[in-house]
Amino acid sequence: MHGLINKSVQAFLRDHYGQRVWESVAHRTGVAPEGFEAMLHYDDDLTDALIAAAVSELDKPRAALLEDIGAFLAMREPLRRLLRFGGADYWEFLYSLDDLQGRSLMALPDLELPELCLRSERGGRFLLEVRGPMPGWGAVMAGLLRAMADDYGVLALIDMLESEGATERVRVVLLEEDWAEGRRFDLAHPGVGAVL
Repeated sequence: MHGLINKSVQAFLRDHYGQRVWESVAHRTGVAPEGFEAMLHYDDDLTDALIAAAVSELDKPRAALLEDIGAFLAMREPLRRLLRFGGADYWEFLYSLDDLQGRSLMALPDLELPELCLRSERGGRFLLEVRGPMPGWGAVMAGLLRAMADDYGVLALIDMLESEGATERVRVVLLEEDWAEGRRFDLAHPGVGAVL
């Protein structure tokens, strides 16, 4: 697993639950307290053990923890910007999900993200199929989709459905497009002046 994934789990645990919880999870998995290097690669079993240790430490269901991690990631400004480039509104963002893996690979060619396939249904309903290198990516995407609905100011119902083999499924139902004012987003990076 790419170190960026493990580093993201580390950042989530430290930022939301504190350094003591992170150090306990690191100890359970045999990881040094300083944690992971973002650009190195780690065995998938270590990532799985990291998630299992966090689930045990927090006494929280695995899917709920992974959804929280997905929401946390969507609010990190670099990833938020990558996601917001997918569309001016939540509809366009959803339709851009099929290309998310490719856009990510342009930035980090060795980052293994799940394959995403969005199916549009009637009445503002969508089904996102997620095929990842390990189970749990569907829950991560559900959390990310919830956070991005808030970011766009949309009211949406987002639920995990039963998996079909290795494919995890997330149902999205758009209830209200103009539910709240979305977070501000500018194409130009904040603080960076235009070059003429």
